[in-house]
Amino acid sequence: MTASSTASQETYDAGTRPAAPGTSDAYRSERSLFPGDTGSFPLELRQALVRLLRGPYIDGTADATVWTTVLTHRASLQQYLSEIFLVLTVDPERKIALLTPAGIDAVHTQPIVARKPLRREETVLALRLRMLLDRQAGTGTDTTLTRGGARDILAEHRQPGAVDDKRLDELTDSSLARLLALKLLLPTELPGEYRVSNALALALPFDSIDQIPAYLAALDKGACADTDALDSLAEEDAE
Repeated sequence: MTASSTASQETYDAGTRPAAPGTSDAYRSERSLFPGDTGSFPLELRQALVRLLRGPYIDGTADATVWTTVLTHRASLQQYLSEIFLVLTVDPERKIALLTPAGIDAVHTQPIVARKPLRREETVLALRLRMLLDRQAGTGTDTTLTRGGARDILAEHRQPGAVDDKRLDELTDSSLARLLALKLLLPTELPGEYRVSNALALALPFDSIDQIPAYLAALDKGACADTDALDSLAEEDAE
């Protein structure tokens, strides 16, 4: 980046930060987008912020314009998001940006949106797909999953006597539907085949992929695995 572009960026970021008390009405009117607007962000930055808040994530491959805005003005976005206890996570390699709740237990504040936790089978499927995504990283090919493959995964982790074949089919379809709703799975042109989103790597971050089998083993034993990161993408949808 050249010195001139750096200076331009610093000037722009300074203009996009919340204005200090005493900011002139003339400056406000330049940014005004609707009656009573007191915001300081320009339109493209506000649009990127809304997209992030709507979630579950921004895919830079699918929306290059918003992705570029997020990368260019990441500091300004994070400054605003910090006011409402949210953290902006960006993975430039995978071109994924998403929001996660900050660790705010110390200030006794609840997250903005109550999160509906994933069910056991949904968590199992997500963990197995996270392993598959890691194994295929760098190959240049999409990581895909069929409906039959999802059923086989859940069958491997079925608790003896707890789920019959009919119920397994129901759990397979509901688990796929949930991960599709969260856009961790994406539809393809082929019926019953899905692409695993790169966002899953950020939703389930691990220092080492070798940690996942322990989580799966805990689930198989009925213990509660720590899936807070994944739950941060969960919607507050109805059953």
